[in-house]
Amino acid sequence: MDAANIIRNTVARVAQLRQQAASTPGLARAVSDIKHLQARRFAGTYFDLLHSDHYKPAGLFFLEELYSDKDYSLRDAQFARMAGPLDKIFPQSVVDTAVALAQLHGLTEELDMASAQQWLAHPDTPEALRYVLAWRAVDRRADRNQQLATVMTVGHELARLTRLPGLRLMLKMMRGPANLAGISALQHFLELGFDTFAAMGRKPGGTAYFLETVRTRESRLIDLLFDADVGVGETELQGVLHA
Repeated sequence: MDAANIIRNTVARVAQLRQQAASTPGLARAVSDIKHLQARRFAGTYFDLLHSDHYKPAGLFFLEELYSDKDYSLRDAQFARMAGPLDKIFPQSVVDTAVALAQLHGLTEELDMASAQQWLAHPDTPEALRYVLAWRAVDRRADRNQQLATVMTVGHELARLTRLPGLRLMLKMMRGPANLAGISALQHFLELGFDTFAAMGRKPGGTAYFLETVRTRESRLIDLLFDADVGVGETELQGVLHA
């Protein structure tokens, strides 16, 4: 399937999930609760990076652009509208990054919806235990691993873009055409990602350390929530949420 169809199909699926949440009593709020908890969890898991001069910009980029509870409907609408012409506006390397981002967004929305449905089954349960129980009920371990793999793909693609000669100048020159084409949100993501990873890559340790840290910690979390005793998972998650 080509890039345009992948993006269109993904955005259509996300819109369908949003409509389902909006038309089901309590479900939209549950999705919001799940997303908010996950953003807090990310902030706790990466407290050290988010308070490091070296890695804070990259940590904030991941938190706000990949793990955030903010509304991505504007970016989705732009993706759907301009999926076809993307390869006429941006080079293939940028299109590949956009496709990976769309796929990550789609899978994340599916998992969040499934978790929210299970979240509603435990209304009087403390939030950390409630999340662990929802996670276990959803299962889908392969999809959780794929979600992490796609996060890594987006990160590595952004890092690769910083090594392409002249791309930063090209992105700057594309601001006007991107605004006229109605894809300013995608333009913002690409420019912010490029600048964040370029700056990080110029420092010792750089991008490789950051991405490996994310992979290691997220892999450990996946294993913990699937394999550890429920009480152990609750205790550790509770500690992270209050870091």
